Amino acid sequence: MIDLSLKILFFIGAYLLGSIPFGLFIGKLIGKVDVREHGSGNIGVSNVLRTVGLVPAIIVLVLDAGKGALPVLLAKQMFPNETLWLLAGFMAIIGHNWPIFLNFKGGRGVATTFGVLLSLIPMVAFWLIIIWVITLAISRYISLSSITAAVAFPILLWIYDHPLSFFVLGLFISIFVIYRHRANIQRLIAGKEFKVGQKVNKN
Repeated sequence: MIDLSLKILFFIGAYLLGSIPFGLFIGKLIGKVDVREHGSGNIGVSNVLRTVGLVPAIIVLVLDAGKGALPVLLAKQMFPNETLWLLAGFMAIIGHNWPIFLNFKGGRGVATTFGVLLSLIPMVAFWLIIIWVITLAISRYISLSSITAAVAFPILLWIYDHPLSFFVLGLFISIFVIYRHRANIQRLIAGKEFKVGQKVNKN
């Protein structure tokens, strides 16, 4: 019973950590803007990049990835079950996407997902970075790069013969990431999606 209670508290903590809106904080601290009111209205790295700038975006990338990696690293020390490690990261992603601190209106979870994968399955994370970078270089669309990497994620889990539980949770994570990009998909189809280097008018 104590063990179950500890796990429940741990996963709640992972969700709360994921809920911290670093993009919103950095936007207000450095750029003096609420990133939710500009560009895509998202609190993630890509909107911080186009709204506030490169350095703030890098800071948000590190912080958002960190809040995905930290629960996994702690879970590795506390629990012997690998599935619980991935579940800890999954809860952080849920927190980022639906943060309790912002009325459950968060980001798309790409950087946080990357932090989870880098701390858990680095080889898969490596190939996802390659896929993401190649797609970005060709298209200049960050959203398309993230969607392509999300599609590739469960495929790479299958190629590297990870446990079925990893594949199932990985599939859910991919679906979540793609779902959170539904507005981007509509803009891509309409030819109105933001490209890298395209600035947002904050006036």
